Amino acid sequence: MPPVLHLTPEEVGSPEKRGKYAVTLVGCGQKALAHALAFAEAGFRVTCTDVDQSAVKRLSKGNVQLDDRQAEAKLKSFTRKEQVNATSDLKAAVSKADIVVFTVYPKLDAKKRVDTSEVESVCRQVGSALQRGSLFVYAGLAGLGFVEGVVREKLEDTSGLKAGQDFGLAYYPPLDGTQEAAVKPAVAADDKYSLNAAAIILEAAMGKAVIKIPNVKVAELASLFAAVKLDVETALANELAMFCEAARIDYTEIPFLSNENLCKSLAPSISDETNRDETLLLLENAENLSMKLRIPVIARQVNDDTARHALNITQDALRSGGKTLRRARVALFGAAEPGTAAALFAEMLQAKGAKVSRYNPRAANNPSAEESVALKKTLNETVEGTDCVVVLSGQEQLKRLNLKKLHALMKSPAALVDLAGTVEPAKAEKEGFVYRGLGRGTWKK
Repeated sequence: MPPVLHLTPEEVGSPEKRGKYAVTLVGCGQKALAHALAFAEAGFRVTCTDVDQSAVKRLSKGNVQLDDRQAEAKLKSFTRKEQVNATSDLKAAVSKADIVVFTVYPKLDAKKRVDTSEVESVCRQVGSALQRGSLFVYAGLAGLGFVEGVVREKLEDTSGLKAGQDFGLAYYPPLDGTQEAAVKPAVAADDKYSLNAAAIILEAAMGKAVIKIPNVKVAELASLFAAVKLDVETALANELAMFCEAARIDYTEIPFLSNENLCKSLAPSISDETNRDETLLLLENAENLSMKLRIPVIARQVNDDTARHALNITQDALRSGGKTLRRARVALFGAAEPGTAAALFAEMLQAKGAKVSRYNPRAANNPSAEESVALKKTLNETVEGTDCVVVLSGQEQLKRLNLKKLHALMKSPAALVDLAGTVEPAKAEKEGFVYRGLGRGTWKK
């Protein structure tokens, strides 16, 4: 096994040299697959493993879905060439790895408290197979002190090895596309050997420099703060959008939104809540320190309340067509991850008696067992015979809806509720829809 802890940039300076190093991704979720693609493109040998055998089977068959279609095609190519492999034998994959990248996240329970039991369990399995001299990179969700207090402890207990001496331990904050605008890629470790090795490996994989932070807790807070900032911006956008509805003004026509950066940071949404868990984690950390953070709490309340507002405008759209939510068939387009405002919206529709179906072009073939609404495989199957269509998220495919065809498949009068700002009110009304939209106060009464 190559001596990863004392790595130099020259030793991974070309794809041929990187091919000597084996990388194991623990987890087969979207973020893990994005990491797998980056490492494979750089020339590393990649193995993905997961306790979920169905996820492993999908990947081994090349059945993967990424937000970026071009990236998805590349990953499928790497799986066919066996440069990216998948296995359900986690311990075997870890025992052969020079670098282990861990992407299993803590979950929030019904009371919105952090549940680390799955992370602890998988860390124990990894620790039992971790090799001396290897590098472990935690690339998951982390509250203050989580890497040191949970990840490090479980790895050391089960491996009998010491982090920073026998193996490297680093933290790579997970960033989504919106966070990358607020925080540059960074890696953190509490010892210089882990920090240097992780920085060299990640820079080789990503093809760009990363910030080195010699304190893991500082990096944990940096990631949480960036996520909370975006959560607060979404809450502000949601409130301003609802104000525009009341004033009968189209939110998208407000002049300052023509600024691309402001448009992204002030986009109303109930679906794109990638920062929710980080906000709740920070609030729990604050509670443990006997502190109260007021603005993040209010932002969370606003974003949850936006789901209730979405329910109200959906009811109004149906009522304008002489229908009620009870017995109405409602089709949802887009992401509704468990625990988000979009998932809450779907649950409220069902509680009101609506029959709900959903289509998500990113996950049509990979439904989650945690979904409260079953996914349909095609858009037409989801829409046929429905009374109302609700656009949850602004995915590229959902920006090109054929409204004429959509209307023809639905029961008249058909309602269209746009919560993502992807459909022009005038175009929808021209095709015969009763239109409502989050922040789009321009529809005809």
